[in-house]
Amino acid sequence: MNQKRDPIGVFDSGVGGISTLQEMIRELPEERFIYFGDTANAPYGTKSTEEVIACVRGVVDHLLHQHIKALVIACNTATGAAAATLRQQLSIPVIGMEPALKPASKIRKNGSVLVLATPLTLHQEKFENLMKQYGQGAVKVPCPGLMELVESDDQAGIRRYLEELFNRYPPEKVDAVVLGCTHYVFLKDMIREMLPERIAITDGNAGTARQLKRVLEREGLLNDEGPGSVELETSGTERDIALMRKMLINS
Repeated sequence: MNQKRDPIGVFDSGVGGISTLQEMIRELPEERFIYFGDTANAPYGTKSTEEVIACVRGVVDHLLHQHIKALVIACNTATGAAAATLRQQLSIPVIGMEPALKPASKIRKNGSVLVLATPLTLHQEKFENLMKQYGQGAVKVPCPGLMELVESDDQAGIRRYLEELFNRYPPEKVDAVVLGCTHYVFLKDMIREMLPERIAITDGNAGTARQLKRVLEREGLLNDEGPGSVELETSGTERDIALMRKMLINS
């Protein structure tokens, strides 16, 4: 059996990882992807690490039964909680994510770098290690409730939330904003409208897609024959699938 044609499993706590999936489709159009949104257990970002690990185990077991050749954790919170353990336990490649603080640190001049993320992501050891390397001038900005607004597609609520958030940080003192949750990537256009053009906005999606391609090439798993495809799954409802499909088309 040709393992190159096996699908790549991708998961997130909800619809946020669709933004990552879109980058991977652009980078690897001939691959097959199975995306699982664990919306029944969302949000991950306000849970304990133990609770997140329990959720992740259930999702990963489900994907493994579909004979995936690689696993992408399209969630910063789940990566910090479970990626290291999964890499020890699984025989397939595991690709995770981290807030794009490194590229933001290269852009920074004399201002601050606002790192928007879930509360759990900002408290994890993985992020603390990232801060030690690239965190000069970085400000942790926990965003409880923002992911839920994205899940419910509440555009008015999202705008109010972001306006209140950015009002706390004088724009003349900010050099970059890091979108440290895949859900927030869907808000990039709205955030761009609210901030001066000189303030950079970074996220980890493109880097994750490139890393997936590098790993598949290294392991001899790259499918260069196609045809590519996407299958959407959820622990939630058909409404969640409909929102995933909408975001995938519009992203």
